[in-house]
Amino acid sequence: MIPVRLFLLVLTLLLGPVATLHAAGPATAAAAHRIVFQVNDEDSRKWHTVLANINNVQEELGKVEVAVVVIGPALGMLKAEALTANKVQDAMSAGVRFVACGNSMQAQKLEKDDMIDKIDYARAGYVEIMRLQQQGWTYLRP
Repeated sequence: MIPVRLFLLVLTLLLGPVATLHAAGPATAAAAHRIVFQVNDEDSRKWHTVLANINNVQEELGKVEVAVVVIGPALGMLKAEALTANKVQDAMSAGVRFVACGNSMQAQKLEKDDMIDKIDYARAGYVEIMRLQQQGWTYLRP
């Protein structure tokens, strides 16, 4: 007959990994693909390239959390009247999150009314990137 302590140890070893996999399953799958892009340039060609790259990533990997943190001169591309506004809105409809740097907006005297509706704002764009990286996001700067 197997001693009770040995039985419990074996049971714990056998069930422990199963319980861990079950508990981490959906959360790990959801967090598996998270990418933050940094954009600093006010260049419509570069923006179109970034948006095309985001589309390529989504096609290759399926559901991917994507954030684009926009800093400095690149904020011009998030203005409501920007050449890229329609493509940014299309990307937002596909789940891409655009984050405007509040410090850059203040320096450029931009208000939320100047910007595309429903974008997000961070006080400091670089701090937002740092926070996302600490949460396991992959960082890309095209």
